[in-house]
Amino acid sequence: MLYRNLTLLRHVRRAPNFVNRQLRRLCLTALLLAACACVGVGQSFERELNASARGEIVVKNYSGRVTIVAAPIDEERRTISLRAEAPGGGAATVGEQDVIAKASDNTTEIEVPSPGGEGRGGRRIDLILRVPARSKVRVATGAGAVDVSGALREVSVSTDTGTIRVDVPTNALKYSFRWTASRPRFVSELELGEVKERRGGRFEIVGRLGDKEAGREDRVRLDLETARGVVLFGVDPATIPSDLRERKLTDAARAIIRSGNEDLIEAIRTIAPKFVGEYAVTLPPRRAAPSLAAFQRPASPATAAASGAQLIRVNASVTDLNGRAIKGLTAADFDVYENGEQRPVGEVSPANTPFNLVLLLDVSGSVEERLDFVRKAALDFLRTVSPQDRIAILSFRDDVQLISDFTTDRQQLAERVKDIEAGGGTAVYDALAYTLVHTLSPLRGERTAVVLISDGDDNRSFVSFAAVLEATIESGALVYPLYLPSGLVPAGNAPALATGDAAQSLDPTRTRYLSLTSRAAVEGRKLAETSGGVFYPITRFDELQRAYDDVVAQLRTAYTISYTSNAPGTAAERRVRVRLARRQDAAIRLSPVVGATVTTVP
Repeated sequence: MLYRNLTLLRHVRRAPNFVNRQLRRLCLTALLLAACACVGVGQSFERELNASARGEIVVKNYSGRVTIVAAPIDEERRTISLRAEAPGGGAATVGEQDVIAKASDNTTEIEVPSPGGEGRGGRRIDLILRVPARSKVRVATGAGAVDVSGALREVSVSTDTGTIRVDVPTNALKYSFRWTASRPRFVSELELGEVKERRGGRFEIVGRLGDKEAGREDRVRLDLETARGVVLFGVDPATIPSDLRERKLTDAARAIIRSGNEDLIEAIRTIAPKFVGEYAVTLPPRRAAPSLAAFQRPASPATAAASGAQLIRVNASVTDLNGRAIKGLTAADFDVYENGEQRPVGEVSPANTPFNLVLLLDVSGSVEERLDFVRKAALDFLRTVSPQDRIAILSFRDDVQLISDFTTDRQQLAERVKDIEAGGGTAVYDALAYTLVHTLSPLRGERTAVVLISDGDDNRSFVSFAAVLEATIESGALVYPLYLPSGLVPAGNAPALATGDAAQSLDPTRTRYLSLTSRAAVEGRKLAETSGGVFYPITRFDELQRAYDDVVAQLRTAYTISYTSNAPGTAAERRVRVRLARRQDAAIRLSPVVGATVTTVP
């Protein structure tokens, strides 16, 4: 991955540490090959091919993926390691007869024959190659993803719809990216040249990076062409958002930038660098680096006296062996152990302490036909939660809309629900990020939770799921995703809930853009598990009320426990165990340690 240091008012780029990055890449490939070795006999095979020092490696695979990793510059490697595998298990066997590999003095050719001829799909076979440094490679696929990385001399890739990901040295790089049948879709960790439209609806990005006067042995050439694919230059596919089109900032995006959360800002900048830069310069300079954990309830005198200590908060759900909430617990009832050592317990917020709840409603075009249902769902939730809980309601489509700020006035909330409007794209990640860093940020130290009602099919966010998951970890808020599949809402022409393992997709990155609903359930579970909440897959409308009842029950069994720690490192590095000191008939479900909020005690 190419690394960049982002500040809010200017972008400072440093040269990528390619050697370290390549070592990590080789380790990952070694793990991949080791994992593949566990596949049953007949599902894969390996072989070694001799390679010419200055020859070209040509790979054609129109029915599968291609992964190529170059060895480090200082490795004296003169062979090509080839692994061919047929995903799918059982009957999906592959042998040497399925892959044609031949080498000459100047060229090494590796091809998976296609029954219908060049460009026609056949049985899927994926290829993984480890090649000598400074090799020249040329790859052609159809819909299969291509991943090329390492110290290569020249890379040429051609696909139809396959995603192309490359990570090569940039100290003396000449590049050309072309789209022949669609507008460009790409993400780059370094600033590239201007997109230019050519005749016939073709688009091109050409330019140079690094030293233009570098010697021949240091130069790298990159030539990528795709009809309708996505190009990723030095980025992790998991970090890219759902919509790659550059567009103006929404209110949610601007609020996220104002929050100072650098991970989220960088995610937005990936899509709209120009607009982020223009907006950032309008903001006043910050006095200090922003932090999501900048505020905490005042520590007890004993805790505050501990020099250099930190105050850690975790959420614990406490029930008896029959699943009933155990009420009335205090700090004296809990023992907390961190990394095997007991820590002093400070404040414990009991289950009857009011919550600050955000009801986050998806009113995008995907649920427009059921707007009345969304309004009814909001009213049912208001009738279910405890009267002392403070409720805020936000709706979202391609941007967020504040329906009501925090209040205990149920009548006012019910009236505001009538203002909900539907239509537009679905920016789930933006809406959740906005809620965490804008709506809940002023309540740091209080008990907070988010109830998200959505079909989960994000298609318009600036930020990626990985970025919003990290923000969830830092916030300390409980998240309860109530996922209604697209096949349920609306009942019109929405696509049915996809099935199957997305990881086995021929091109998982492209699958993200064409069939996102299948990912929503997995992401919903991750959000819930990370925050300490619960994920509810709704398959019938009448399940919503049961989910509401269960959310309220979960909130009423949750205690927020604060303890003092002198241990070094971040919250994510702490192993925390909580138990009841005075009774054995209890079950404690603890939010993951990474969900803790860490604040240095004054």
